[in-house]
Amino acid sequence: MKTQSNRQSEISASTTRRSFLKRSTAAAATISIVPGYVLGLRGQTPPSGKLNIAAVGIGGMGRNNIAKLANDENIVALCDVDGGERAGKIFVLYPKAVKYRDYRVMLEKQKDIDAVIVATPDHTHGVIGMAAIRARKHVYIQKPLAHSVYEARVLTEAARQHKVVTQMGNQGHSNDGTRQICEWIWSGAIGTVREVHAWTNRPVWPQGIEVERPKETPLVPEGFDWDMWLGPAPYRPYHPTYAPNAWRAWWDFGTGSLGDLGCHVLDPVFWALKLGHPTSIEGCISAYWEGFWKKTQPKNETYPRSTIVRYKFPARQGLPPLKLTWWDGGLMPPRPEELEEGKRMGDNDGGVLFLGDKGKLMCGCYGLEPRLIPEARMKKFKQPKPTIARIPGGQNGHEKDWARACKGGPPASSNFEYSGPMSEVVLLGNLAVRFPDQRLLWDGPNMKVTNDDDANAYVRRKYREGWTL
Repeated sequence: MKTQSNRQSEISASTTRRSFLKRSTAAAATISIVPGYVLGLRGQTPPSGKLNIAAVGIGGMGRNNIAKLANDENIVALCDVDGGERAGKIFVLYPKAVKYRDYRVMLEKQKDIDAVIVATPDHTHGVIGMAAIRARKHVYIQKPLAHSVYEARVLTEAARQHKVVTQMGNQGHSNDGTRQICEWIWSGAIGTVREVHAWTNRPVWPQGIEVERPKETPLVPEGFDWDMWLGPAPYRPYHPTYAPNAWRAWWDFGTGSLGDLGCHVLDPVFWALKLGHPTSIEGCISAYWEGFWKKTQPKNETYPRSTIVRYKFPARQGLPPLKLTWWDGGLMPPRPEELEEGKRMGDNDGGVLFLGDKGKLMCGCYGLEPRLIPEARMKKFKQPKPTIARIPGGQNGHEKDWARACKGGPPASSNFEYSGPMSEVVLLGNLAVRFPDQRLLWDGPNMKVTNDDDANAYVRRKYREGWTL
């Protein structure tokens, strides 16, 4: 592996798509030898014992992902569309890493990269993740895996085809609590589960269907590549209400409350109850106005302030059909009678309530602090012996779990074979929110809404000209 000490810092905003495509075509004609571990072969590790890791999107969660790996692996490349002060604070922490603004240039030019972290806004997860996978790089992509159901499906399939090691950034999947929930339910602690409720306090950023697109067109900040930030999304003028921080609220860029917390909150549900494709999804949206809740009609700019999404899952692997209800924006399921006065439901970020025919189980976000209710039941409960391997460091070891897998260890805990289908379920909820008070029938294997052509059109979004998956 090459060292980075003599490399030049390289942030290029002047590369045109035409020149990029010419170079890409030439590069494709060149046969290169790729180490076995880069191709995902087990039992081989890099000569130095360290991975060469690149990161795309370094100002938010990307910064945390990098920090979790920096002591044990080589951070060789950093890519961000923001060449100003925000990204500059991270650049200085890794002086040996080559700096880029365009992930395509990075993947084309820097051949020593083994693995790529993608921590950009949701609308660019698909295109960046796919480019890395096709370049035979192992990938860690922040949750949700993609912006659309179609993107989540094809990323999963591409990772399988190219034999790369994958992980989604839903850190709670590495927690002990998530594993305990599975073990308790599988041991029959609360009997057969036919209904589950899950909720979050999100959004904690401004959003609501009354929000219109801003009419002002301020100048793009110096060093910020707005066109690259937009990526495959439809063009619109720059405004600080979108970037760098408020993009989650906007349909074109984020995935709302469900996308932000769904892959965390619903993770133990998906795992413990062995979920796959739902058969139907139904969304209801509300807004708080003058002291009361009212039903509202959606607009195509920002997500609603509050939603309820109802999923139905068929019988599977010996388990009965399941009803799953998602609540956000301040809406909550009915408080269970078994929960003592003064005790809260879930935690600050949300929670899950499993309703079994022999009892109830509750946890917080990320599968944290699972417990049977009431407390008297929990005190008498004899926990089964652990049957699922624990991840060293739990939630804080999620990135290292991926790195170990890249170097020949066991598959990463939330690899795309698991997290891809789960992301599809989360994103289907947003699809239902676009068409409130309609029950959408879902053909999972064929990735199709069978009873509404208008809704079916949102399974795969249209990209801006010049962008492909």
